[in-house]
Order: sequence, then C-alpha cells, then structure tokens
Amino acid sequence: MIDVNVYLSRWPCRRLPCDDTSALVEKLRKAGVKQAWCGSFDALLHKDIAGVNLRLAEECKTHGDGLLVPFGAINPKLPDWQEDLRRCAEVHKMPGIRLHPNYHGYKLDDPDFAALLAAAAERKLIVQLAIRMEDPRTQHPLLQVPDVDAAPLEGLVKQHPKLRLVLLNGLMPLRPDLIDKLAAAGVWFEIATLEGIQGLTRILKTVPLERILFGSYFPFFAWEAAKLKLQESALARFQVEGITEKNAAGV
Repeated sequence: MIDVNVYLSRWPCRRLPCDDTSALVEKLRKAGVKQAWCGSFDALLHKDIAGVNLRLAEECKTHGDGLLVPFGAINPKLPDWQEDLRRCAEVHKMPGIRLHPNYHGYKLDDPDFAALLAAAAERKLIVQLAIRMEDPRTQHPLLQVPDVDAAPLEGLVKQHPKLRLVLLNGLMPLRPDLIDKLAAAGVWFEIATLEGIQGLTRILKTVPLERILFGSYFPFFAWEAAKLKLQESALARFQVEGITEKNAAGV
C-alpha cells in the first residue's frame, strides 16, 4: 500500500497522536503501508523553507528504512525559490514537492505559481497541492485560512502536459464538476477528505479509477478512516489494488 498524504513534525495548534516520527512509522508499518509520501507541517508557518526541507529529508532517512519518502515545500513568493526547488531535486533527491498556497499567500492565477509548475515539470517532479489543511469550523480564530481556489488549474494543466499534479484534501472542498474537469485533464486525487456512504463508489462513476490514489492525511486524521473508505464501498479487487498501490506507482 502506498499512502500519498502523510505529514511529519507538529501541527501548529495542537499535538496529534503519532506526531513523533518513530511512532508514526510503527503505526504505518502495522497498517501495511510500504511507502508514505511525506510533507512537513513546519512548511505551513516557518519562513526558512530550506531548513524545513533539510529536516524533512533527514527524518525520512533516519526513520523507516525507506518507508518515508520526502516531498519538500516550495513557496514561490519567497526570494530564490528556484534554489529551494533545485535542492529538493538535486541535493535531497526528492521525487516531488508539496505546495500550500493558502498558507503561503498566493492564488493559483499568480504568474509565480505558473513559473513553479513549469520548473517542476521540467525537472519531472511530482507536484502535490494541498487544497485544505483544516476544516474552517475548527480553525484557531487567529489562524483562519480559506481553502485554495482550484479553478485556474484546469487551464494551467493544459499548458503543461508533462506536469504530474496530485491534489491533496480536495475531494470534499472542491465542486464535483471541477473535480471531473481536472481529472479529465490528467490530475490525480487522493481520498483523505472523501465523505459519505459509498463515497468511492460514487466518485468512480465520474472520475477514472486511475486518477484516484490512497491518502490518509495521517496523523491529522486517524489512519483507519482512510482504510474504512475502501471497506465500506463496493469495490472490485482490481479497483482496490489500483487505488492503494498501482495508481501511485504510475504517477
């Protein structure tokens, strides 16, 4: 099983179960996860992005014996973000990056964001973009962060046919029609925020199977919540295998 939506370090507003890397690795191994794509909660508010990515890379090397795969943060509104991107690719050997536009203060129609997508595609990096990190109803009153407006993505994806884009925490916040359009344009989605009975059965009626990935948003969400989405939907074995492993391997 490949989990494409895991975070290391500490959530800014409260402690989470398994926010210690050793405990997180133990939990994932017991759950049968063979690979976890990891970002860092530090990326949300820390200004030293290079330091965030260095710590993330070191944590992934130190723990898990290959289980943890680092996805570095890039903020295209900070000076010399191109150097941060270069380090992710060349120094830390990361397969991709993870973006948080709503925390870093830019919209998806920003020219700097378009330049980042082009640079990532040129380096053949997977780009993960988090639509939401926390439900607006539970956010700290001094840390109100709206969901990312993903509408500009359809045009951007078409401009960069080599771009490999994965949206995180997007299946609840985004409109169904936009999800369908983005999937048709070649975007992948993970299932952490998918809600409702037979949720996967419903979404597979309009979104191709190969565009759905397994993501838990662990440790912010309980890991078992993602597994339950697979169990309560009427899925064939090939569908489960695609979602939990084969689709991510092909991103």
